[in-house]
Amino acid sequence: MEFLVEIDIAPIPDDVRDAVMEAERVRGLELIAAGAIARIWRIPGRRANVGIWVAQDASALHAAIASLPAHPWMDVRVTPLAVHPLEAGESPNGEPRVDT
Repeated sequence: MEFLVEIDIAPIPDDVRDAVMEAERVRGLELIAAGAIARIWRIPGRRANVGIWVAQDASALHAAIASLPAHPWMDVRVTPLAVHPLEAGESPNGEPRVDT
């Protein structure tokens, strides 16, 4: 199942910021390698990102997000995604699309 995940990160205390952000980078790469993060973009001018995450269900997604070292400083918004009929190869009326 795919999810649109929007993350804003609040200021992290100076005394732990560097260690948290390095651990965050490492964990993020692990999640990409595992297929949990399919795509990710940063939001310019903000400590924020948006991504397409893949998980079996909402509980598995929550576990993946909670595994991020910066999780205590995150505001996370999740939107479950469903296949759109246009992408699924259907016409607007629900009939299989016929390419001519």
